Amino acid sequence: MTLNVVCLSPHFPPNFEPFWLHLQAQGARVLGIGDSPWENLSPALQNSLGEYYRVANMDDQSQLEQACEHFVEKWGPLHWLESHNEYWLEREALLRTRFAIPGVSSAQIMDIKSKSRMKEIYRQAGIPVAPGGLAPTLEAAQAVIANTGFPLVAKPDIGVGAARTYRISCETELKSLYTEQAPENWLLEQYIDGELYSFDGLVNQQGEIIFYAAHHFSQGIMDTVNEDQQMFYYSLRDIPAELEDLGRRTVAAFGIRMRFFHLEFFRQPDGQWVALEVNMRAPGGLTTDLFNYANDIDIYREWGNVLLHNRFDSPVTRPYHACYVGRKQRPYRLNHEALKSALGSALVHDTPIPEIFHKVMGHHGYIIRHPELPEVLRMVSLIQGI
Repeated sequence: MTLNVVCLSPHFPPNFEPFWLHLQAQGARVLGIGDSPWENLSPALQNSLGEYYRVANMDDQSQLEQACEHFVEKWGPLHWLESHNEYWLEREALLRTRFAIPGVSSAQIMDIKSKSRMKEIYRQAGIPVAPGGLAPTLEAAQAVIANTGFPLVAKPDIGVGAARTYRISCETELKSLYTEQAPENWLLEQYIDGELYSFDGLVNQQGEIIFYAAHHFSQGIMDTVNEDQQMFYYSLRDIPAELEDLGRRTVAAFGIRMRFFHLEFFRQPDGQWVALEVNMRAPGGLTTDLFNYANDIDIYREWGNVLLHNRFDSPVTRPYHACYVGRKQRPYRLNHEALKSALGSALVHDTPIPEIFHKVMGHHGYIIRHPELPEVLRMVSLIQGI
Protein backbone atom coordinates (compact mmCIF):
# COMPACT_ATOMS: atom_id res chain seq x y z
CA MET A 1 0.00 0.00 0.00
CA THR A 2 1.27 3.44 -0.92
CA LEU A 3 1.22 5.87 2.01
CA ASN A 4 -0.56 9.15 1.23
CA VAL A 5 1.24 11.94 3.09
CA VAL A 6 -0.07 15.51 2.97
CA CYS A 7 2.49 18.28 3.50
CA LEU A 8 1.49 21.87 4.18
CA SER A 9 3.64 24.57 2.58
CA PRO A 10 6.23 22.10 1.22
CA HIS A 11 8.40 24.90 -0.21
CA PHE A 12 9.01 26.72 3.07
CA PRO A 13 11.35 26.85 4.78
CA PRO A 14 13.64 25.86 1.89
CA ASN A 15 15.93 23.68 4.01
CA PHE A 16 12.95 21.41 4.85
CA GLU A 17 12.40 20.41 1.21
CA PRO A 18 14.58 17.27 1.68
CA PHE A 19 11.91 15.84 4.02
CA TRP A 20 9.55 15.54 1.06
CA LEU A 21 12.19 14.55 -1.48
CA HIS A 22 13.32 11.59 0.63
CA LEU A 23 9.77 10.58 1.52
CA GLN A 24 8.83 10.32 -2.15
CA ALA A 25 12.06 8.48 -2.96
CA GLN A 26 11.24 5.95 -0.23
CA GLY A 27 7.87 5.12 -1.79
CA ALA A 28 5.32 7.49 -0.23
CA ARG A 29 2.91 9.60 -2.26
CA VAL A 30 3.56 13.20 -1.18
CA LEU A 31 0.59 15.54 -1.66
CA GLY A 32 1.41 19.21 -1.21
CA ILE A 33 -0.81 22.12 -0.24
CA GLY A 34 0.58 25.63 -0.57
CA ASP A 35 -0.05 29.18 -1.72
CA SER A 36 3.03 29.47 -3.92
CA PRO A 37 2.56 29.14 -7.70
CA TRP A 38 3.65 25.76 -9.06
CA GLU A 39 6.28 27.35 -11.27
CA ASN A 40 7.94 28.90 -8.20
CA LEU A 41 8.62 25.51 -6.63
CA SER A 42 12.08 24.08 -7.13
CA PRO A 43 12.38 21.40 -9.84
CA ALA A 44 13.39 18.83 -7.23
CA LEU A 45 10.30 19.59 -5.15
CA GLN A 46 8.06 19.48 -8.21
CA ASN A 47 9.40 16.02 -9.03
CA SER A 48 8.81 14.77 -5.49
CA LEU A 49 5.15 15.79 -5.26
CA GLY A 50 2.51 13.33 -6.42
CA GLU A 51 0.16 16.30 -6.66
CA TYR A 52 0.20 19.93 -5.63
CA TYR A 53 -2.98 21.79 -4.69
CA ARG A 54 -2.59 25.54 -4.66
CA VAL A 55 -4.80 27.57 -2.33
CA ALA A 56 -5.25 31.33 -2.27
CA ASN A 57 -4.91 31.61 1.51
CA MET A 58 -3.23 29.08 3.77
CA ASP A 59 -4.93 30.66 6.79
CA ASP A 60 -8.37 29.76 5.39
CA GLN A 61 -9.25 26.40 6.94
CA SER A 62 -12.04 25.76 4.43
CA GLN A 63 -9.57 25.97 1.54
CA LEU A 64 -7.25 23.49 3.25
CA GLU A 65 -10.18 21.12 3.80
CA GLN A 66 -11.20 21.41 0.15
CA ALA A 67 -7.68 20.42 -0.84
CA CYS A 68 -7.75 17.37 1.43
CA GLU A 69 -11.22 16.40 0.18
CA HIS A 70 -9.84 16.48 -3.37
CA PHE A 71 -6.91 14.28 -2.35
CA VAL A 72 -9.23 11.74 -0.69
CA GLU A 73 -11.46 11.55 -3.77
CA LYS A 74 -8.47 11.07 -6.07
CA TRP A 75 -6.00 9.06 -3.99
CA GLY A 76 -7.97 7.47 -1.17
CA PRO A 77 -7.48 7.77 2.63
CA LEU A 78 -4.86 10.16 3.95
CA HIS A 79 -2.35 8.40 6.20
CA TRP A 80 -0.24 11.27 7.55
CA LEU A 81 -0.18 15.07 7.53
CA GLU A 82 2.76 17.28 8.47
CA SER A 83 4.44 20.64 7.93
CA HIS A 84 7.27 20.55 10.53
CA ASN A 85 6.37 24.21 11.07
CA GLU A 86 5.19 25.85 14.30
CA TYR A 87 2.93 28.27 12.46
CA TRP A 88 0.72 25.53 11.01
CA LEU A 89 0.33 23.26 14.06
CA GLU A 90 -3.25 24.27 14.79
CA ARG A 91 -4.26 23.95 11.14
CA GLU A 92 -2.67 20.51 11.05
CA ALA A 93 -4.59 19.39 14.13
CA LEU A 94 -7.93 20.51 12.71
CA LEU A 95 -7.27 18.70 9.43
CA ARG A 96 -6.20 15.51 11.22
CA THR A 97 -9.40 15.55 13.23
CA ARG A 98 -11.58 16.29 10.19
CA PHE A 99 -10.04 13.51 8.05
CA ALA A 100 -9.26 10.93 10.79
CA ILE A 101 -5.49 11.19 10.23
CA PRO A 102 -3.23 9.89 13.05
CA GLY A 103 -1.24 12.41 15.07
CA VAL A 104 -1.92 15.42 17.27
CA SER A 105 -5.64 16.21 17.08
CA SER A 106 -7.60 19.39 17.76
CA ALA A 107 -8.42 18.02 21.23
CA GLN A 108 -4.69 17.73 22.03
CA ILE A 109 -3.20 20.75 20.30
CA MET A 110 -3.42 23.18 23.23
CA ASP A 111 -1.07 20.97 25.25
CA ILE A 112 1.71 21.92 22.82
CA LYS A 113 0.56 25.43 21.80
CA SER A 114 -0.59 27.06 25.04
CA LYS A 115 2.40 28.11 27.12
CA SER A 116 0.34 28.10 30.33
CA ARG A 117 -0.82 24.55 29.59
CA MET A 118 2.79 23.52 28.95
CA LYS A 119 3.76 24.86 32.37
CA GLU A 120 1.03 22.83 34.03
CA ILE A 121 2.19 19.63 32.34
CA TYR A 122 5.75 20.41 33.41
CA ARG A 123 4.61 20.88 37.00
CA GLN A 124 2.68 17.60 36.95
CA ALA A 125 5.86 15.86 35.80
CA GLY A 126 7.90 17.47 38.59
CA ILE A 127 9.97 19.59 36.20
CA PRO A 128 10.92 23.08 37.50
CA VAL A 129 9.38 26.10 35.74
CA ALA A 130 9.58 29.85 36.26
CA PRO A 131 6.91 31.20 38.67
CA GLY A 132 4.14 33.14 36.97
CA GLY A 133 0.68 32.92 35.51
CA LEU A 134 -1.83 34.20 32.96
CA ALA A 135 -2.70 37.88 33.16
CA PRO A 136 -5.16 39.16 30.54
CA THR A 137 -5.59 42.46 32.44
CA LEU A 138 -3.36 44.88 34.31
CA GLU A 139 -5.11 43.99 37.55
CA ALA A 140 -4.38 40.30 36.98
CA ALA A 141 -0.77 41.17 36.16
CA GLN A 142 -0.32 43.03 39.42
CA ALA A 143 -1.57 39.96 41.28
CA VAL A 144 1.03 37.81 39.49
CA ILE A 145 3.81 40.31 40.23
CA ALA A 146 2.97 40.18 43.93
CA ASN A 147 4.45 36.66 43.78
CA THR A 148 7.18 37.04 41.14
CA GLY A 149 8.39 40.62 41.48
CA PHE A 150 10.37 42.40 38.74
CA PRO A 151 11.91 41.76 36.28
CA LEU A 152 9.57 39.44 34.46
CA VAL A 153 8.92 38.22 30.92
CA ALA A 154 5.61 38.81 29.16
CA LYS A 155 4.65 36.61 26.22
CA PRO A 156 1.39 35.67 24.47
CA ASP A 157 -0.06 32.45 25.86
CA ILE A 158 -0.31 31.21 22.28
CA GLY A 159 2.39 32.52 20.00
CA VAL A 160 5.20 31.61 17.63
CA GLY A 161 8.83 31.98 18.63
CA ALA A 162 9.80 35.16 20.46
CA ALA A 163 7.21 37.32 18.70
CA ARG A 164 5.74 39.91 21.10
CA THR A 165 7.89 38.70 23.98
CA TYR A 166 9.19 41.40 26.32
CA ARG A 167 11.26 41.86 29.44
CA ILE A 168 9.33 44.03 31.92
CA SER A 169 11.47 45.72 34.59
CA CYS A 170 9.12 48.14 36.37
CA GLU A 171 5.53 49.24 36.90
CA THR A 172 5.75 51.84 34.11
CA GLU A 173 6.75 49.22 31.54
CA LEU A 174 4.01 46.94 32.79
CA LYS A 175 1.35 49.61 32.32
CA SER A 176 2.69 50.33 28.82
CA LEU A 177 2.30 46.66 27.95
CA TYR A 178 -1.42 46.78 28.72
CA THR A 179 -2.11 50.22 27.23
CA GLU A 180 0.09 50.29 24.12
CA GLN A 181 0.07 46.65 22.96
CA ALA A 182 -2.89 44.93 21.32
CA PRO A 183 -5.05 43.02 23.83
CA GLU A 184 -3.55 39.68 24.66
CA ASN A 185 -3.86 36.88 27.19
CA TRP A 186 -0.35 37.50 28.48
CA LEU A 187 1.64 34.87 30.30
CA LEU A 188 3.87 36.56 32.85
CA GLU A 189 6.88 34.70 34.21
CA GLN A 190 9.70 35.58 36.55
CA TYR A 191 12.77 36.52 34.53
CA ILE A 192 15.31 33.69 34.68
CA ASP A 193 18.99 34.59 34.51
CA GLY A 194 20.70 31.68 32.87
CA GLU A 195 22.16 30.06 29.77
CA LEU A 196 19.78 28.75 27.11
CA TYR A 197 20.01 25.10 26.08
CA SER A 198 17.82 22.94 23.90
CA PHE A 199 17.15 19.22 23.93
CA ASP A 200 16.07 18.13 20.46
CA GLY A 201 15.17 14.87 18.83
CA LEU A 202 12.70 12.48 17.26
CA VAL A 203 10.34 9.87 18.71
CA ASN A 204 9.04 6.80 16.94
CA GLN A 205 5.52 5.48 16.60
CA GLN A 206 5.60 4.16 20.19
CA GLY A 207 6.79 7.48 21.62
CA GLU A 208 10.35 6.24 22.22
CA ILE A 209 13.22 8.67 21.64
CA ILE A 210 15.27 7.23 18.79
CA PHE A 211 17.44 10.29 18.11
CA TYR A 212 18.44 13.18 20.34
CA ALA A 213 20.86 16.09 20.46
CA ALA A 214 21.46 19.16 22.59
CA HIS A 215 22.52 22.72 21.78
CA HIS A 216 23.88 25.70 23.67
CA PHE A 217 22.84 29.22 22.60
CA SER A 218 24.81 32.44 22.81
CA GLN A 219 21.80 34.14 24.45
CA GLY A 220 18.03 33.83 24.71
CA ILE A 221 15.87 34.28 21.61
CA MET A 222 13.98 37.17 23.24
CA ASP A 223 17.22 39.11 23.74
CA THR A 224 18.36 38.31 20.20
CA VAL A 225 15.18 39.84 18.77
CA ASN A 226 14.55 42.75 21.14
CA GLU A 227 18.20 43.88 21.40
CA ASP A 228 19.12 43.07 17.78
CA GLN A 229 21.96 40.84 18.92
CA GLN A 230 23.89 38.39 16.78
CA MET A 231 23.23 34.76 17.59
CA PHE A 232 25.12 31.53 17.37
CA TYR A 233 24.46 28.10 18.81
CA TYR A 234 26.30 24.82 18.72
CA SER A 235 25.65 21.15 19.31
CA LEU A 236 27.11 19.41 22.34
CA ARG A 237 29.25 16.32 21.96
CA ASP A 238 28.65 15.42 25.63
CA ILE A 239 25.13 16.12 26.85
CA PRO A 240 24.74 17.00 30.55
CA ALA A 241 22.98 14.17 32.38
CA GLU A 242 20.55 16.59 34.04
CA LEU A 243 19.52 18.05 30.67
CA GLU A 244 18.98 14.63 29.12
CA ASP A 245 16.93 13.51 32.13
CA LEU A 246 14.71 16.61 31.98
CA GLY A 247 14.31 16.20 28.24
CA ARG A 248 13.30 12.56 28.47
CA ARG A 249 10.84 13.28 31.27
CA THR A 250 9.33 16.11 29.24
CA VAL A 251 8.84 13.94 26.15
CA ALA A 252 7.19 11.27 28.30
CA ALA A 253 4.93 13.82 30.01
CA PHE A 254 3.62 15.18 26.71
CA GLY A 255 3.04 11.71 25.24
CA ILE A 256 3.98 12.55 21.67
CA ARG A 257 4.24 9.97 18.88
CA MET A 258 6.11 10.08 15.57
CA ARG A 259 7.26 13.67 16.01
CA PHE A 260 10.31 15.83 16.32
CA PHE A 261 10.70 17.87 19.49
CA HIS A 262 12.60 21.00 20.48
CA LEU A 263 12.65 21.63 24.23
CA GLU A 264 14.17 24.74 25.80
CA PHE A 265 15.74 25.00 29.25
CA PHE A 266 17.70 27.60 31.19
CA ARG A 267 20.66 26.59 33.33
CA GLN A 268 20.96 29.13 36.14
CA PRO A 269 24.27 30.32 37.62
CA ASP A 270 23.78 27.97 40.59
CA GLY A 271 23.53 24.99 38.22
CA GLN A 272 19.77 24.51 38.58
CA TRP A 273 17.70 23.90 35.44
CA VAL A 274 14.36 25.55 34.60
CA ALA A 275 12.07 24.52 31.74
CA LEU A 276 11.14 27.29 29.32
CA GLU A 277 8.75 25.77 26.75
CA VAL A 278 8.18 22.88 24.38
CA ASN A 279 8.02 22.89 20.60
CA MET A 280 6.67 19.61 19.29
CA ARG A 281 7.95 19.94 15.74
CA ALA A 282 11.26 19.98 13.93
CA PRO A 283 13.52 22.66 15.43
CA GLY A 284 13.62 25.84 13.40
CA GLY A 285 16.43 27.59 11.59
CA LEU A 286 19.13 25.24 10.32
CA THR A 287 19.11 22.96 13.37
CA THR A 288 18.13 19.87 11.38
CA ASP A 289 21.20 20.54 9.24
CA LEU A 290 23.30 20.74 12.42
CA PHE A 291 22.01 17.24 13.27
CA ASN A 292 23.48 16.05 9.98
CA TYR A 293 26.82 17.83 10.15
CA ALA A 294 27.43 16.89 13.80
CA ASN A 295 26.88 13.19 13.08
CA ASP A 296 27.44 12.64 9.33
CA ILE A 297 23.84 11.42 8.97
CA ASP A 298 20.79 12.44 6.93
CA ILE A 299 17.98 13.30 9.33
CA TYR A 300 15.62 14.01 6.42
CA ARG A 301 15.95 10.47 5.11
CA GLU A 302 15.75 9.04 8.63
CA TRP A 303 12.45 10.83 9.28
CA GLY A 304 11.07 9.00 6.25
CA ASN A 305 12.43 5.73 7.66
CA VAL A 306 10.62 6.34 10.94
CA LEU A 307 7.34 7.27 9.26
CA LEU A 308 7.36 4.41 6.76
CA HIS A 309 9.21 1.67 8.65
CA ASN A 310 9.39 2.82 12.30
CA ARG A 311 13.16 2.58 12.37
CA PHE A 312 16.21 4.89 12.58
CA ASP A 313 19.16 3.34 10.79
CA SER A 314 22.07 5.76 11.22
CA PRO A 315 24.56 5.48 14.09
CA VAL A 316 24.78 8.67 16.16
CA THR A 317 28.31 9.25 17.52
CA ARG A 318 28.60 13.09 17.67
CA PRO A 319 32.15 13.36 16.28
CA TYR A 320 31.78 17.14 15.82
CA HIS A 321 30.40 20.25 17.41
CA ALA A 322 28.23 21.70 14.64
CA CYS A 323 27.58 25.41 15.02
CA TYR A 324 25.19 27.85 13.36
CA VAL A 325 26.48 31.43 13.19
CA GLY A 326 24.33 34.29 11.92
CA ARG A 327 25.49 37.59 10.48
CA LYS A 328 23.32 40.70 10.29
CA GLN A 329 23.86 43.80 8.15
CA ARG A 330 26.95 45.14 9.91
CA PRO A 331 30.49 46.23 8.93
CA TYR A 332 32.24 42.94 9.57
CA ARG A 333 36.00 42.69 9.77
CA LEU A 334 36.10 39.90 7.17
CA ASN A 335 33.93 39.93 4.07
CA HIS A 336 32.28 36.77 2.82
CA GLU A 337 35.10 35.67 0.52
CA ALA A 338 37.81 36.35 3.10
CA LEU A 339 35.78 34.45 5.67
CA LYS A 340 35.44 31.40 3.43
CA SER A 341 39.21 31.37 2.93
CA ALA A 342 39.90 31.73 6.67
CA LEU A 343 37.49 28.97 7.70
CA GLY A 344 38.54 26.45 5.09
CA SER A 345 37.04 22.97 5.35
CA ALA A 346 35.46 23.77 8.74
CA LEU A 347 32.84 25.81 6.86
CA VAL A 348 30.42 23.15 5.65
CA HIS A 349 27.46 25.29 4.59
CA ASP A 350 26.37 28.89 4.17
CA THR A 351 23.15 30.40 2.89
CA PRO A 352 21.08 33.59 2.76
CA ILE A 353 18.31 33.54 5.38
CA PRO A 354 14.66 34.23 4.44
CA GLU A 355 13.57 37.71 5.47
CA ILE A 356 10.98 36.48 7.98
CA PHE A 357 13.83 35.01 10.09
CA HIS A 358 16.26 37.94 9.93
CA LYS A 359 15.65 39.22 13.46
CA VAL A 360 16.58 35.88 14.99
CA MET A 361 18.86 34.11 12.52
CA GLY A 362 20.50 37.07 10.81
CA HIS A 363 20.67 37.82 7.11
CA HIS A 364 23.25 35.16 6.24
CA GLY A 365 23.89 31.91 8.03
CA TYR A 366 27.08 29.85 8.34
CA ILE A 367 27.47 26.30 9.60
CA ILE A 368 30.91 25.32 10.86
CA ARG A 369 32.06 22.15 12.58
CA HIS A 370 35.08 20.93 14.50
CA PRO A 371 35.76 18.27 17.15
CA GLU A 372 37.05 20.85 19.65
CA LEU A 373 34.79 23.54 21.14
CA PRO A 374 37.53 26.20 21.61
CA GLU A 375 38.23 26.04 17.89
CA VAL A 376 34.52 26.42 17.13
CA LEU A 377 34.33 29.51 19.35
CA ARG A 378 37.44 30.96 17.69
CA MET A 379 35.73 30.62 14.30
CA VAL A 380 32.54 32.19 15.65
CA SER A 381 34.62 35.26 16.55
CA LEU A 382 35.97 35.36 13.01
CA ILE A 383 32.49 35.23 11.52
CA GLN A 384 30.86 37.78 13.82
CA GLY A 385 33.88 40.02 14.44
CA ILE A 386 33.33 43.69 13.60
